[in-house]
Amino acid sequence: MPCSQKALLFDIDGTLADTDALHLQAFNKVFGPRGHVFDRARASNELMGFSNASIGERFLPDEPPERRLAIMDEKEAAFRKLVAGKIKPLPGLMPLLARADQAGVPMVAVTNAPRLNAEMLLAGLGISDRFRRVVIGDELSHGKPHPLPYLEGLRSVNAAAKFSVAFEDSRSGVQAATAAGITTIGIRTSLGHADLIEAGALATAENFDDSKLIDLVAATMNW
Repeated sequence: MPCSQKALLFDIDGTLADTDALHLQAFNKVFGPRGHVFDRARASNELMGFSNASIGERFLPDEPPERRLAIMDEKEAAFRKLVAGKIKPLPGLMPLLARADQAGVPMVAVTNAPRLNAEMLLAGLGISDRFRRVVIGDELSHGKPHPLPYLEGLRSVNAAAKFSVAFEDSRSGVQAATAAGITTIGIRTSLGHADLIEAGALATAENFDDSKLIDLVAATMNW
C-alpha cells in the first residue's frame, strides 16, 4: 500500500506536558546516593530524551544488567508518584488535537519512556484515545536518537514523512524525527531555540499556542 497519509507525531514528556522538573527530581532521588547529581542543564544534555537502557549503561556501568533495570524501575516509580495528579497539557495542545481529529489526521505518540509511564501520562491528560499508536523506543531494536521509533510511528498509520509533522523537546528526539525525514518542531520546555535548531528542528515554539507553529502545521497538513 503506498504511503500517502498525513500524520502528527508527538513525543510525550516535555512535549505534551512539561514533566522534566519531576523527572529531574526522581533522577536525583535515586541517582544522587550513587554519586550522580543533575541540575536542569545537565539533565537536558545527558538524560532527557534518552532511553532508560542507554542511561543505565552510561551511569551504572558497574552494575549487572538486571540491577540496572531494577534501579531504572525505581526511578520511574519515583517519577510516577511525583507526577500523579499533576499532569497538565501544554497551552494549545488540546485545540491542536481537536483540529487533527476534525481533519481526520492520525496522531502517534513516540517516546523513549517506559510504556507504563507513557500510558499514565496520556491517561492523566485524558487523551489516550486520540492516539492510534504509542511507540516505545525500548520495545524496538533501537530507541531515539535512531530514527526507527519515528519510522515505526509512520508505518503504523501508513503515513509518509514528507506529509507529516513531529513535535519534540530533546536533542535525541529531534535527531530521531529529522533522521526519519519528518518536519520537526522543537518545543522549548527544556532546551532553547538554538539547541533545538542545531539538533535539526525546522522551527521552535514555547507551546502549541505559538502562531508560527500553528501556521507551519496548517501549511503542512493543508488545513
